[in-house]
Amino acid sequence: MSNSETRAGAAAPANGAGQAMEVKTVLAGFLSDFNNFQADIKGRLQKQEDRMTMIDRKTMNFSGRPALSRAATMEAPHQKAFSAYLRSGDDDGLRGLELEGKGLNVAIAAEGGYLVDPQTAEIVVSVLKSSASIRSVANVVHVDANAFDVLIDHTDIGAGWATESGSQAETATPQIDRISIPLHELSALPKASQRLLDDSAFDVENWIATRIADKFSRSEGASFVSGDGIDKPKGFLTYDSAANGTEAWGEFGHITTGVDGDFATTNPADAIVDLVYALGARYRANANFVMNSKTAGAVRKMKDADGRFLWSDGLAAGEPARLMGYPVLVCEDMPDIATWAPAIAFGDFRAGYTIAERPDLRILRDPFSAKPHVLFYATKRIGGDVSDFHAIKLLKFAMA
Repeated sequence: MSNSETRAGAAAPANGAGQAMEVKTVLAGFLSDFNNFQADIKGRLQKQEDRMTMIDRKTMNFSGRPALSRAATMEAPHQKAFSAYLRSGDDDGLRGLELEGKGLNVAIAAEGGYLVDPQTAEIVVSVLKSSASIRSVANVVHVDANAFDVLIDHTDIGAGWATESGSQAETATPQIDRISIPLHELSALPKASQRLLDDSAFDVENWIATRIADKFSRSEGASFVSGDGIDKPKGFLTYDSAANGTEAWGEFGHITTGVDGDFATTNPADAIVDLVYALGARYRANANFVMNSKTAGAVRKMKDADGRFLWSDGLAAGEPARLMGYPVLVCEDMPDIATWAPAIAFGDFRAGYTIAERPDLRILRDPFSAKPHVLFYATKRIGGDVSDFHAIKLLKFAMA
């Protein structure tokens, strides 16, 4: 082999090694640049994520505030003006709201008083709903008129089987009655001294709401049970009753205990069972017992043939007690056990009794009639009457 061939063969590996080294260098540079690029992208993404997190937090804080801000914007002007009216008789703020069109639904003529602050009205409404009154189980509707009409179809349409060639006979026509429930004015007249009203620590709105709610709940509750319908709702116990199955429309069906002024000595719970099944099946699903505390005390001692109590207390707070599986409303306006007294009622009161009311509550401040005290004349329009006589049955404590 010549010397030139030997030198060429030795140079070839040297050139290959140099090329490999160059490729490694280029590749290392590329990887370094790629890692730097990747780190830069991650840094940018992290900054963007941090920025979005900060924006989300600000948005959450901001979105949490507007509800309060809007409430303050909506309620504060009237609430502040109403408080000024209650404390000092200054009604310029309320008149301003009316003139500006902001309070067309909350401000009225001074001689009729002013509608109360929405929060105060809500306190009154919630107390009325939670009170032990027929209201809690009856049908309550809000109206803007002076009366509420209920159309009652208490008969059935006739029906018959038709044949292919036979003539179809005319069937009976249903009878529809109109029950008109007029709205009456329920009022309360609490009073407070001007010195007490001048005390900024005294929560005049809550005090008025509490006093009004107490007066209204007691007055309306008694009327829904025994009101005579003259300038007040008509109570369901003011209607006549007849032995179950013989009653006409306008009368309630009743069951008797078999003993004057008491339950029977033997099997006293039979009267309760008879009362439950005197009510039509379509009403029993939503039925309630209604009685006062004294009657409840007598009933909860009753046991069935196996020695189990018919009465069971509610398992959760606020849940009503149950008698034979049906809720019990303990209403102190119901009569005590006495001869021929309808001390227990059972029925679907949502179908059987309707309460119609105007949703607004008005207050007129009177600083003159009871000096040095200030009177607050609160009024509400409300009515009530029976809407379905088949939906309620009575238990009377008398001989059959």
